[in-house]
Amino acid sequence: MLFYILVYLPIICFAVLGLRYHTHMLQLSSYQFQGYFRHLRTDIVRCIAHISFILLFVLTMAGEGVNRGIRLIAMVLLFAVYIGLIISYIPKQAKKKFVVTDRVKRLFVTYVIISALMLVLPMMIYSFGLRKEGQDLGTAFMSMALAVILFVLYIGLLPLIPALANLINKPIENRINRWFIDDAVRMINEHGNLRIIGITGSFGKTSVKYYLTTLLSEGFNVLMTPESYNTPMGIVRTIREHLKPTHEIFVCEMGARHLHDIKEITDIVHPDDGIVTSIGYQHLETFHSLENIISTKYELLDAVDEKEKQQGKEPGKHLKFVNGDNEIIRANMKYQDAITYGLNDGNDYQAKDIQVTGAGTSFTVTTPSGENAEFTTKLVGRHNVENIVGAIAAAHSLGVPFNKLKMAVRRLASVPHRLELVKHGNVSILDDAYNSNPNGAKVALETLSLFEDSVKILVTPGMVELGEKEAEYNEEFGRQAAAVCDYIILVGQKNSADIERGALSAGFNKDNIFTKASFNEASELMYQIDAGKEKVILLENDLPDNYK
Repeated sequence: MLFYILVYLPIICFAVLGLRYHTHMLQLSSYQFQGYFRHLRTDIVRCIAHISFILLFVLTMAGEGVNRGIRLIAMVLLFAVYIGLIISYIPKQAKKKFVVTDRVKRLFVTYVIISALMLVLPMMIYSFGLRKEGQDLGTAFMSMALAVILFVLYIGLLPLIPALANLINKPIENRINRWFIDDAVRMINEHGNLRIIGITGSFGKTSVKYYLTTLLSEGFNVLMTPESYNTPMGIVRTIREHLKPTHEIFVCEMGARHLHDIKEITDIVHPDDGIVTSIGYQHLETFHSLENIISTKYELLDAVDEKEKQQGKEPGKHLKFVNGDNEIIRANMKYQDAITYGLNDGNDYQAKDIQVTGAGTSFTVTTPSGENAEFTTKLVGRHNVENIVGAIAAAHSLGVPFNKLKMAVRRLASVPHRLELVKHGNVSILDDAYNSNPNGAKVALETLSLFEDSVKILVTPGMVELGEKEAEYNEEFGRQAAAVCDYIILVGQKNSADIERGALSAGFNKDNIFTKASFNEASELMYQIDAGKEKVILLENDLPDNYK
């Protein structure tokens, strides 16, 4: 018994630590294989260590054809790699914590089964064979060799076990998800008078969701999807846990990373109205083309149009809203009956006469009927006005009068991590840490430029999930930053070279560009910079732990 404890205890420690880490990365990748394998490709050092373990073992067990000294060195390195891997898997503070959900528990059950088949069963066969009378020594040796080989493969291929378990569990997960989805659909169907407003877009959808919920609350009892619960199961969870009979409107944010992701959501909630806040170059790594992005975003309005055809074209019953300032939307205006909003001429709801002061922003909104009203908000930036007028367009079209909307707009607060302004003494922080995209990064820099007579500092790891255009867009981001910023602090190595190249090509001072390994190091530096006057720091994007 002591022998087995000594043999298996370090293996169990290694397996638990390693599988916990990789399961966290799988969780951060939304249990999607593409995202998880992207993480493995970027986690180069650890993956090389796993492969090296197999190669060093082969070298250690090599016959007389390999020098004995080389085999001894390989054995020492083998042990060092094993210990190094264990240390590397000891849990560290994560930006987004590992959550032990029921799905994670089911994965670990599958891990135990896989581990038993690869490690415990061969050893049990070997032990049983030794006790058996007349056991052929050759067979016993083969059993032991198989156990050792499987152990080495287990260590070397451990990062692939979560992917394998996820694949094995997929039918079970689909079945469980289907039950939850059906339950959510039942709750919606039983809620006869609930009006569902879907919101999607490459950027701006979360801000419009928060603003619209605040405005609609002036006349209705409103439920919205919290935080970034914009996936099918996040929306289902919101419905099952928070939908009450008293709710009149459900504001549902719909996110997408793949073709037809929006349709998957609309098939669950069947929205009455839809808002497309923008279409742009985001998640190109998974969408593969702009055409796929356009098609997927318009799936929301397709669902509204389908419901309108089923229930009849009753005025005001089913409404479509689009950001008329967005170039891609304008070039692909699929529905001519869509209500447009924005800052430019020609929009049905237009914000104009924009004035920015120390107290915030004021602007005038005109409607299709010629009605107009002046609004004030403590929020600053052109992007905020654009998102607010989108919320005003929807709320006003649904019957909330301007006099109530004026009061609600005054109360609007910054959306967390979406250009949220935070003051720390003489330091102002523009927190735009949520996943960045080319348009969003440009808007963030435009907002930073509004702070006159201040030292402007950009802290960023760059933009990701842009496919083949990632380097191009990050380089352009660097050029844009050079025109606004006094200092640029880059985080990590993934996109730093591209951003720095862009900034330098635009004439930025190389001495004012810094690259730090982590956000904590960058944070220390941004406070240490002696600006001599008030500092404004833009935190543009903050990559989760599955990006290296």
